[in-house]
Amino acid sequence: MKRLISLLTLLAVLIPSVAFAAEAPEEQEQKESLDVKEVIFHHLGDGYGWEVPFSHVYRIPLPVIVKAEDGKWFCFSSAKLTEVTVTEDPATKEKHEELTPVIHEVEKDGKTYRFYLAHVSEHKNKVVEIFPLTAAEQAEVNAEAIRIHSEKGGDAHHVVVPGFVLVGHEYYKEYRPFDISITKNVLALIIASILVTLMVMSVARYYARKGMRAPRKGMGFIEMLIDFIYTGVIKSSLGAKADKFAPYLLTCFFFILTMNLLGLIVIFPGGANLTGNIAITLVLAVLTFIVTNVLGSKHYWKDIFWPDVPMFLKCPLPIMQVIEIFGLFTKPAALCVRLFANMMGGHMIVITLILLIFIFAAFGTAALGTSVVVSVAFTIFMLLLDVLVSFIQAYVFTLLSALFISAAQEGGHHEETHEEEAKNDASAEVAPTAEVK
Repeated sequence: MKRLISLLTLLAVLIPSVAFAAEAPEEQEQKESLDVKEVIFHHLGDGYGWEVPFSHVYRIPLPVIVKAEDGKWFCFSSAKLTEVTVTEDPATKEKHEELTPVIHEVEKDGKTYRFYLAHVSEHKNKVVEIFPLTAAEQAEVNAEAIRIHSEKGGDAHHVVVPGFVLVGHEYYKEYRPFDISITKNVLALIIASILVTLMVMSVARYYARKGMRAPRKGMGFIEMLIDFIYTGVIKSSLGAKADKFAPYLLTCFFFILTMNLLGLIVIFPGGANLTGNIAITLVLAVLTFIVTNVLGSKHYWKDIFWPDVPMFLKCPLPIMQVIEIFGLFTKPAALCVRLFANMMGGHMIVITLILLIFIFAAFGTAALGTSVVVSVAFTIFMLLLDVLVSFIQAYVFTLLSALFISAAQEGGHHEETHEEEAKNDASAEVAPTAEVK
């Protein structure tokens, strides 16, 4: 009940403040329309800086590490690639802050290197090395920009010319350097790895100190999750081989769960959309693919290259072999896309619901008030739902990985018969001993 009262109080404070802030569009003309697509993908994408909470201008700088065209390495702060510019509206005298990219020049071995955070380029939002053009080259590029604009249309002042980047009103030749910068997603991965390590090692240290005494509170919750995944997923799927694959599968579960939950937090160290990045989910799926196939049994590979089907389905045309090999790659693809799509979709819905407030602000105070109530209510609901989805998606990825690994560990009929006979012999040896006692 106290939490409900606190939530209602927060809404009561938030709604009037948003309504007051949005009255300005009614009294003055908006110079720029809200680009919903750009806002969504800006929040979901990677970056060379970490956004300061509740600010779209200031960033927590991160190290940029790039290799120039001539092979030299450079390391500098991402703050040197941007600056905050202040503009004043002549009519209202209102000042606006905007983050704009600038050229960062570095002198090394008597040579000047220029780096720029590209916007109007084929490598948008990436650090590129730029080279000035002569007057003749600049004229050629401008002519090419005019030709591209006449064919494709769009903004005449922001035409993307392949191989060049627009800086202010001039084009520069660009080179995309080898980039190993510590971006927002990279730092978030490091933070998630540290958190998972601390959580798991804290439970291990607890049992090392206090034996089998059950932990409580947060550590007890972590132990409950470990037991739930190990007993309900890993042990039930892999049986006697559960201990062999438990470290990998438990790491997958806690790593994905941590990344999912960190993505729901607005302020640092949260806010990075890791599992909504298909590159990260692809790497996780590839790891499952490697574990499944490299450690697969002989019978597993025999069923792939010579399955137990009628001869005409596998020889002379290898129909079933092609299908089986194709199936090797569809399984990790399903793991990758399932996790990516669910987490990406949840973040997009939350951001879209919040943007509805600013979209309806142009229709008046009544529309604004209604949109604020509806958007905030549904946003809170979606965030709570995303917490549940975070657990579900980590569970599903671990479960499917365990099932794929289990299928690759199954032996043939003779192997299963041999294992069953070994178990029966062991039981027969134990029974007389028990009778003698």
